[in-house]
Amino acid sequence: MNDKIKEQILAIRKMGLTNMFDVNTVQRIAYEMDFYELVDFLETDRKAYVDFIIYGK
Repeated sequence: MNDKIKEQILAIRKMGLTNMFDVNTVQRIAYEMDFYELVDFLETDRKAYVDFIIYGK
């Protein structure tokens, strides 16, 4: 996971629109915000995404 994807995740979290474990909604919001790197990342490596949400790494 690169810094750009981390920034995109944090931007969505800061908005407070969804539970960050609702990956489908996070992915929809990412798409609507043109965060295509995050959309692709959620398709290819959900485990790394969840690890980032839980552990911050």
